[in-house]
This record gives sequence, structure tokens and C-alpha cells, in this order.
Amino acid sequence: MEEKVYTTSSGPIHYWVNHTASKTEYQLVFLPGLSVDHRLFDKQIEYFQGKYPLLVWDAPGHASSYPFNMTFSLMDEVKWLDEILVLEGFDHPVIIGQSKGGFLGQGYSQLFGEKLKGYIAVDSSPLQRDYYYWIELWILKRLETSFRCYPWKTLLKSMVDEVTESEYGRKLMYDMMMVYEGDQKRLAKIMGHGFKITAEAIEANLPYTLPSHSLLICGEKDKSGSVLRYNKAWHQKSSIPIEWIKEAGHNSNTDAPEKVNQIIEDFLAKL
Repeated sequence: MEEKVYTTSSGPIHYWVNHTASKTEYQLVFLPGLSVDHRLFDKQIEYFQGKYPLLVWDAPGHASSYPFNMTFSLMDEVKWLDEILVLEGFDHPVIIGQSKGGFLGQGYSQLFGEKLKGYIAVDSSPLQRDYYYWIELWILKRLETSFRCYPWKTLLKSMVDEVTESEYGRKLMYDMMMVYEGDQKRLAKIMGHGFKITAEAIEANLPYTLPSHSLLICGEKDKSGSVLRYNKAWHQKSSIPIEWIKEAGHNSNTDAPEKVNQIIEDFLAKL
């Protein structure tokens, strides 16, 4: 994977890309969630490298994509993503988004649906307004202070325990969180801003229609917020197929990488 930097008016976006592939009719774009970085998809990159063109990024403000002016909206982020994909010739992407990365994929479908070949949500949630209580959105827009006030060691342990179940997943999450050791204010800004722009995208009440080739993946032990409830409702209301991952948490692709890789490969085979 070759590291590149895309410069925006708000700051740099670091991403990693590999065009070498035996299949080139579409490309895989991996989008990690809040607080985590491109390493979240290491096991997927390793598995699919050489099979498909691949791209993964550190989202704006995260890890290497810093410093960054955190005043952008979710749709601003989606537009930067598209600019990068156009630059790299990724004209028929399959977006695989974990948590907030899944929200970005839905935003991409809203703005650039004609390009999107397929969509996979990994422990994410729907962006449609009718899935949420008003109090949930009110809280989402006011979380930055909470992340500032927790003692660092307590916050670190809590975030690792909440999203992972496996030894590999815990170690990886710990390493990704340690990027922010000594600068908890930065992490709080990332988390607070990310939840806020997600709530605002939900309140926009847009259709966020997904491509016919879509899939939900969710860990059976996902303890992050109400993700389990959202995924059950999302599957029931939309009829999008869902794969439940046993013994996996919110980062199910790191808790059960072999299982998730096989599910993704089977999904791609049907495109």
C-alpha cells in the first residue's frame, strides 16, 4: 500500500492505495470509524491485496490526517472522499465502512449513488431520521465534554473494552488509541465533532438510498451505544441482508477477521 496525502482547505488527508489487482471492474474502499485509523482494516487489506484495487484512509483529524480544522460536515467529508477516489481512478467503488465509516458510505450513496457499486456496513447504523428518538440526537451533539472529563486511563480502558472481544482486537484498539495519549483534548474533539455531524446528517432527513447490492455486518456482542437495536431495525425495515458475527464486538472485523473476510468475498462474488 502506497501512502499519499490529499490536501484540502481544512488540512491534509492521508490515505493508502494499491492499484495492483486481478479484478479491476470495481474497487474496495475501507472507511474506519471514530477514533480509529487505517490499521483497523489491516486484516482485510492483507487478505484482499492483489485481488482488487484497495484504498483506506485516516479520516480527517484522525491519526496522520492532522492538524485539521474540525468545522466540516459529514457531506464535506464525503466530497473529499470522492475527490480522492476520482484522483485515483476509483470509478466504481464498493464502500466498506465501519461505524462512522458506514455513515460516510451512506452519505456517498446520497451524493454519488450512480458511482457506488456496492455497500457494506460493519457495526454501523442507518442515517435515516425515523430510526432515532429525538433525545438520542440531542445527546449525540453534546458528547465532547464527556470525553474531556474522563481520566485518561479510565477512558482508554473503557473504549477498548466497549468495542473489542478478541486479544488481537484489544491490542489493535489500544495501539490506535495511544495516538492520542497526552492530547485527550484532541480525541475529545474528534469524538464530539464526529457524533455531532452524524446527528446533523440524520436530522437532514435525506433518503440515503443504498445500492441494491448492500449488506449489514454486526458483532453479536456489539456494546457500542444502540448499534444492536439499530441493526435489527435496519435489517427488518429495509430488508438489507445481515450477517451476525459470533463472539465479536463493535470492531467485528478485528475480532473475527477470517469470518468477515469470507463474508466480504462472498458478497463481491455476487456483484
